[in-house]
Amino acid sequence: MSNHGVAAVEKALGLLDCFRLGSEILSLAQLSSASGMHKTTVFRLLNSLERMSYVVRTADGRYALGPRLLYLGKLYEQSFQLGSVIEPVLQELALATSESASYYVLHGDEQRMCLYRAEPSEGLRETRLPGTILPLDDTAIGSVLKFWGKQEESAGREEALPWFTSGVRDVYTAAFATPLFGAGDKFMAALTLSGPASRLQAADRAEIARVQLVAATKLSRLLGASTAWCEKVYDTADHVHD
Repeated sequence: MSNHGVAAVEKALGLLDCFRLGSEILSLAQLSSASGMHKTTVFRLLNSLERMSYVVRTADGRYALGPRLLYLGKLYEQSFQLGSVIEPVLQELALATSESASYYVLHGDEQRMCLYRAEPSEGLRETRLPGTILPLDDTAIGSVLKFWGKQEESAGREEALPWFTSGVRDVYTAAFATPLFGAGDKFMAALTLSGPASRLQAADRAEIARVQLVAATKLSRLLGASTAWCEKVYDTADHVHD
């Protein structure tokens, strides 16, 4: 069975993606320019979207998102369980690397919290329970949260993602960390791989980076981030195909 999809559907959905904060109401010309499609094509697609209440036409002839999207958004909101999206990806990552995979979020201004965690099935590991709160330190995890979550430029690093530190919080542990994004390409959390410093220092960092960035792309897309943003941040266009 082909998985190429339907071009007309993708074009119509692409038009909906043209609406953003600050660009809530757009003219036909603006939608044509933003989507890269000819005005005639855009007009036909808008007529179909308008009939289904996915867009509405304003009094001056421009277009805005319609009430059907609010209805679907509310349905999604009620059915969406964050853990059911995050935990399978963490489990896959832990299985692929034999290291502990975690989802860390900011907890106040000076702390970080492990919200979800998946442990490898065997071998020496750094155990951490979900709900554990730690200082917002200079580990790779803390740096990702400070740089991407708090916009602290001083926390930035010149190295490519994922960022790596060893022995910062204690001499026995090390971690790889990369940012995760959600709807509107907004920062949500840090995806991490952690374990004994001796093992991670000797690991194939290129392979760990590849696996972790593919997982970060998958999880960010599931959380609502755009494909373009994921490819820009993670540079995984050659590895991930939706």
